[in-house]
Amino acid sequence: MSSLLKKVFAPLEWVAGKLGTSAEIERSPEEQARVDQACQNLALYQFRSCPFSITVRREITRLNLNIEVRDAQLDPEHRQALREGGGKVQVPCLLIVDPDGPDQWLYESRDIIAWLRQRFGG
Repeated sequence: MSSLLKKVFAPLEWVAGKLGTSAEIERSPEEQARVDQACQNLALYQFRSCPFSITVRREITRLNLNIEVRDAQLDPEHRQALREGGGKVQVPCLLIVDPDGPDQWLYESRDIIAWLRQRFGG
């Protein structure tokens, strides 16, 4: 697909992804509060129109997670943080901040989804 077509269809693909995905995990308010607290240590670096990023965002929605999404394509500060922290500008990338150790930069959509499912029960 040409670059122009990708730019034209990217917003439509994003909307379709949001409309076509709903939370499948329901938690008690207390459990959701614990999950939300854990998610404060996570950030997803992504490009809005990247199909792999879209897949991860759908899983985040499905798992009912409140993870900060950072656009490394349009925001130069996020792009620089990804390059410096993770070592490369590749998306999607999940930043896992560990208060007791070094931060982890997890690349590859399948690995990110597997980690999210294992951690948050999918």
